[in-house]
Amino acid sequence: MKLSYSPASPYVRKVMVLLHETGQLDDVELLEGSGTPLAPHAETVQKNPIGKIPALERPDGATLYDSRVICAFLDVRAGNQLYPSGARRWETLTLEATGDGIMDAALLMTYEGRLRPENLQMEAFVEAQYGKVEQACAALNTRWMSHLAGPLDMGQVAVACALAYVDFRHGHRNWRNDNDGLATWFETFSGRASMQATLPPAG
Repeated sequence: MKLSYSPASPYVRKVMVLLHETGQLDDVELLEGSGTPLAPHAETVQKNPIGKIPALERPDGATLYDSRVICAFLDVRAGNQLYPSGARRWETLTLEATGDGIMDAALLMTYEGRLRPENLQMEAFVEAQYGKVEQACAALNTRWMSHLAGPLDMGQVAVACALAYVDFRHGHRNWRNDNDGLATWFETFSGRASMQATLPPAG
């Protein structure tokens, strides 16, 4: 299999953490495929018509794209390790969606600052996106700590990768404020070998 990726993408990092945690890293060749909404990577567009990463080429099937689709596929391939069955499955999927929502908002903040001309940038838009991050963190801290403290699953991976991306691109923001339980959990989870092995590049 071949994975179109960028080491700075939090969506790619989800997939990479899963590969580490499920012992599938050697089964995937990594292909640089980073671009921007204004200039998508040409080869990535051939694999995913939306032009986004990650995209997973398979020798025996269609190319998969969207990190949630790829993670679900790879988890089935590994014997269903990170998407539990029963009631916890729906919690895990909701947590993964929450993590992805944080990534979406933080990435829009990044693009506003990097891609839009300075005279056209909207501070109100950026603050509205960060408001989503704050709301999600507050919900995680008040409603989801028992799940986050439970057995490893994809919801935890998504949330950790999302919070790490906020730190990576928007480190001056303090999502930890009033979220002591979430901050403590994140510090511990970030020490996992899979998280340390997938740290984004400095700068």
